[in-house]
Amino acid sequence: MKVVHTIADLRAALHPFDAPALVPTMGNLHDGHLTLIKAAKPLGDVTVASVFVNRLQFAPHEDFDTYPRTLDADCEKLAAAGCDVVFAPSERDMYPEPQGFKVHPDPAIADILEGRFRPGFFVGVCTVVMKLFQIAFAEAKGRGTAVFGQKDYQQLMVIRRMVRQFALPIEIVAAPTQRANDGLALSSRNGYLSETERAEAVQLSLALRALGRDALAAADGLARHLPALEQRAMEALSARGWQPDYLTVRRRDDLQSPNAGDALVVLGAARLGKTRLIDNLEV
Repeated sequence: MKVVHTIADLRAALHPFDAPALVPTMGNLHDGHLTLIKAAKPLGDVTVASVFVNRLQFAPHEDFDTYPRTLDADCEKLAAAGCDVVFAPSERDMYPEPQGFKVHPDPAIADILEGRFRPGFFVGVCTVVMKLFQIAFAEAKGRGTAVFGQKDYQQLMVIRRMVRQFALPIEIVAAPTQRANDGLALSSRNGYLSETERAEAVQLSLALRALGRDALAAADGLARHLPALEQRAMEALSARGWQPDYLTVRRRDDLQSPNAGDALVVLGAARLGKTRLIDNLEV
C-alpha cells in the first residue's frame, strides 16, 4: 500500500490506472470504514482512501481540534483491508489559499435535518468532496466510483444530487450501515462515550425502529398522525436523559415529508452527554 500526502503524488500514483474507486474518510477508522474499502475493491482497478479532517465542515463550537488524528493506526487497518493508496494531505495541501469558492448545495435537501442544526456543514462537505473528486478522478480514463456509508444518509443524498446536477462522471455507491452486536451504529464519535453512555447509546436506534413501526402502522393516515408520532418519540428519548435534535420520518428519495405509500427512512440525531450521535433506518 502506498501512502501519499500531496495532490501531485496522488495523481502520479493513480496515473497508471483507468478507474479509481475512492473512499473519503476523516480517519479514526473503525470496522464500518473498512467495509467501505471492501465494497470499493471490486468497483475499480485501484482503491484509494482519503484521510483528511476537513475544517470547513466543523462549526466553531464543534470538535475539530479534538477530533482524533490516528493516521498510523488507520494505515495499518487500511492495508489489512486491501486498500491500494492512502491520500493523507495536510490542511496546507488541501487549502493552500483561503477557499473562497465553495459548493452550496440545494437548500431543499441540505438546510433541513443536519443542515438545520449544523449550519454550513454541507457546504463544507460538498466543497471538500468536490475537491477530492477533482484530485482523484480528473485524469481517470474510465468512470470513477466513490463509496459512502449509508449511516450518513442525508450526506449521501446531498452528494448524489451534487454529482447528478454537475454531471460528474462518477458513480456514487452506498454501503450499508455497520452496527455493533447491540445495534448501535458504528461511528468514530462512539469513542467519546463513557461506559454508562455506551450501554445507553443503543436507545437511539431502538427509538428509530419504534418510530418506523408506528409510521408504517399509520398507513393512509401517515401525514395526519406523523407530527404526533415524532413528538412522542422525541419525548421518550428525552425522558431517558438524551437531548434530541430530531427524530423524523421522511421520503427516502428527497428527505421531504412523506405521504402514504412512499418509501420511508427514519432519521435521528441526539446528544447523549457531550456526544452527538446520528442514525437512520429504512422502513
